[in-house]
Amino acid sequence: MREELCAQQDSNLTGSLATVPLGRQHRSDEPSADNYISPMQFPAMKWNRQDQASHRVTKRHRKLLKTSAAIRSPSNSTSSSEPTPRSWQHFYHTQKTRHRLIKEVCAKYRSNISRTITPHHVSRIYVEDRHKLLYCEVPKAGCSNWKRVLMVLAGVASSTDKINHDTVHYGNHLTRLDSFDRHAVSERLRSYTKVLFIREPMERLVSAFRDKFESPNSYYHPVFGKPIISKYRVNASKSALRTGSGVTFQEFIRYLLDVHRPIGMDIHWEPVSQLCSPCLLDYDFIGKFETIEEEANFLLDRVGAPKNLTFPTFKDRNPEAARTSTHITQRYFTQLSASDRQRVYDFYYMDYLMFNYSKPFQDVY
Repeated sequence: MREELCAQQDSNLTGSLATVPLGRQHRSDEPSADNYISPMQFPAMKWNRQDQASHRVTKRHRKLLKTSAAIRSPSNSTSSSEPTPRSWQHFYHTQKTRHRLIKEVCAKYRSNISRTITPHHVSRIYVEDRHKLLYCEVPKAGCSNWKRVLMVLAGVASSTDKINHDTVHYGNHLTRLDSFDRHAVSERLRSYTKVLFIREPMERLVSAFRDKFESPNSYYHPVFGKPIISKYRVNASKSALRTGSGVTFQEFIRYLLDVHRPIGMDIHWEPVSQLCSPCLLDYDFIGKFETIEEEANFLLDRVGAPKNLTFPTFKDRNPEAARTSTHITQRYFTQLSASDRQRVYDFYYMDYLMFNYSKPFQDVY
C-alpha cells in the first residue's frame, strides 16, 4: 500500500510537467492570490544528470566534517573553542549514518525513479557562490533563518538580526539554482556543498497550519482557505466562504488527504522526500531542526564562514505564539480519528523512514 502511494506521488510529481526554456523570474513564497502558481504545476526541462556517486559518504563529505576549524558557540555567546576529536567524530558519525539510511530507503522504494534532474527538482535550492553552498529550502524547518545566514554570507547584509521577515522572503536577494543554465547547474551540484535541514513531519505540518491558517494571512486564507471551506464545511457561512478565514485542523487534514484536492500541494506541507529530491540529489550535509543551532554552527565553521556569524534562533513571525512542540502537535492530532492519524502518517511515511523519525503516535503502524 505505502509502496503504491510512493510510486503514485513520484508519478504525480514528474508526469504533469511541461517543457519550457531554462530560467524564470523569482517566485515569492507567498504570492498574491492573483498570480498564484501551484508548485506541482511548475514546468520542467530535462538536464543531463550530473555524475553522482552512490549515497555513500564522499571525499567532500569527509573534507567538510574533518576540517580543523573551530566549532561555533551558540549565537548568544561570543566564546569559541577548538573541537576535540570526539566532537567532529560525533558529527561525522551522525552524517554517515544519515547518508546510509537515505541510500537504503531510496534503493528500496525509489530505485525506479527517473535519474534526470529537472528545473523542478532544484527549484527550492538557493545558491551562495562565495562559500559554495547550496541550501534546499524546507519551510517550517528553520528556512527563514537559513536565508538570513545566506544573505550575510553573500554580503547582502552585515548581520542576521538586521534582516526582517519581508526582506528575507520578498527582497529577491537570493538566487535559486533553477535560474542558471544547465551547465552552471550541473557544475554547482558537482562541486558545491549541498545542505538539507528537515523536521519531524507532524510537527512541521502543525507548525504550517498554525502559521498559515490561525494567523491573519492575505494569501493562504483566500487561495487555500476558501476552497477548503467550500468543499469540506457543511453549511459554511457567507463570511467564511468570502474570506477563507477560520479553516479548522480537521478541514485542513481532509484537504491534505484528498486525492482530488480543490487546490494543489504547497511547499509548506509537501513531504521533504519530494520537495528536495534526496534520492536524486546527493546532499553533503543533512541536518535536523531539533538540533539546528548546534549542527548549523558546525556546518558554518566547516565552510569557512566569518567567525562572528552564528545561526540565529529568533522567531520573527507570530513571536508571541509558542513554537510548535511535540506537546502542541499531539494536542492537534487528538482532534483526529485514529484512521486519519494513520493516513497522515502514511502520507509522510517516506520522510519518517528516510530521516529516521520515530512513529509519532502509538496507534499508527
